[in-house]
Amino acid sequence: MYDIIIIGAGPAGASAALFAAKAGKETLLIDSDKSITKKAWVENHYGVLEITGPELFELGKEQAAKFGTEIIQAEVTNVVKSSAGFTVEVDNQSFEGKHVIFATGLAVDLAEKLGLETKPGTEPRIKTVLNVDQDGKTNVEGIWAAGTVAGVSVHTIITAGHGASVAINIISELNGERYVDHDILK
Repeated sequence: MYDIIIIGAGPAGASAALFAAKAGKETLLIDSDKSITKKAWVENHYGVLEITGPELFELGKEQAAKFGTEIIQAEVTNVVKSSAGFTVEVDNQSFEGKHVIFATGLAVDLAEKLGLETKPGTEPRIKTVLNVDQDGKTNVEGIWAAGTVAGVSVHTIITAGHGASVAINIISELNGERYVDHDILK
């Protein structure tokens, strides 16, 4: 049983996984290898002079794994409400989780199939996004959204920050108090 299952390993998903795993939450990151970040050239990401999208993508997964995130490459085919949370189905496997984060970038098909509410996107070329509240919650209790699919700007720095924010909100809910993670120089 995972505390948090994240669908999509782009900047929003990997950032959410990094924060969740670093907070000691059992975290699964499922990636379909279809991230639009893999097509990017990035020079506007704070703290990074320049980086290719594929390098940023791999670095994000590496950082999440450093803290214990389990990462699998697969296409999520279904998410079903279960007694303990959700069952996330991929190929011939299924995983149980208390919370699910959609960090699927442009892809809303699976979310729509599950009955998650959508709304028109405001970014150029982003037709549809999930309708979420300020914390990243969707209309289905326990399912959250982060990054572009949640209607934030497509810029990697913004989607990464939003993924971290949504993860912190879930961690806070699981812990029963506001979670803060600050590292101090050694």
